[in-house]
Amino acid sequence: MREKKPIIAISNDANIYLEEKNVPRIIACPASYAQAVAAAGGVPLLTCEQCPAEIETISDGLLLTGGKDIEPALYHEELQYDTVKTDEIRSAFEVELAKAFLDAGKPVFGVCRGSQLLNALLGGTIYQDLPEQLGFIHFDRALRHYVEAVPGSILHRLFGARFRVNSTHHQSVHQLAPGLKATALSPEGIIEAYEHESRPIFACQFHPERLSLLTDDHRTPDFLPLFEYFIALVRQDAAQRGEA
Repeated sequence: MREKKPIIAISNDANIYLEEKNVPRIIACPASYAQAVAAAGGVPLLTCEQCPAEIETISDGLLLTGGKDIEPALYHEELQYDTVKTDEIRSAFEVELAKAFLDAGKPVFGVCRGSQLLNALLGGTIYQDLPEQLGFIHFDRALRHYVEAVPGSILHRLFGARFRVNSTHHQSVHQLAPGLKATALSPEGIIEAYEHESRPIFACQFHPERLSLLTDDHRTPDFLPLFEYFIALVRQDAAQRGEA
C-alpha cells in the first residue's frame, strides 16, 4: 500500500509587483517552494487567498512564503519608512490562514516574510527597514553570508555550526514573540532563524527553497534536508492525531 503523503499548504504571492494599473489580481508563487516540498515527500497545495479554514482542515502543515512586507499595524507600530511596501489583500487572508493552523496546533514553517508574519502574530516585532534602523544591508541576490547556528537547533543538527545563506530582505525580526528562541544569527546579530520552544513552529529569514534541489550555487549547503525535516515533522504530527 502506498504511503500517504502529507499535504502542505503554501501561501501565495500576487502580481502586485507589476507596474501596470487596473490589471486583474493574479495569484503567483515561485515554483521553487512547491519543488522543495514535493522533493521532500509532501504534496504542495497553493492556497489562492480563499477558504483559510477549509484549507487548514484538508492540509497537514503550512509553509508561509516570502513576498512583500507585512503591515506595521500587525505588530502594533505606525508606518515609519516609505520603503515599506505591503499587500493588504494577501495579509488579510494570510493572517486568517496562519491563525487557523496555529489554533489547530499543526506544523508551520515560515520563510522570509513568513517568518516575520509568524513572529508578529505570536506577539513579536519587526525591523521595518534594516538599512535605516541598523545600517545593515541584507538585500542582494548575489550575496551569500555566514550565519552561526545555535547548538541543538534544527539548523545546527542539519548543517553544523557555521554555514552560508542567501540574503534578500530589508526587514527582519526585531523582538521575538514569547515562546520563540533565536537559532541562527548573522555576523551583525540579525536573527536569521528561530524555533518555538514547545510547538511545531520554526522559521528562517533566508530563502532555503532557492538553495535546494538542482541549484548550481555551491557556496551554501543544499537546504533540501530542511524541507525533509519539515515533512517528517508533519508526518509525526499527523500520526499523533491518528490521521496518517
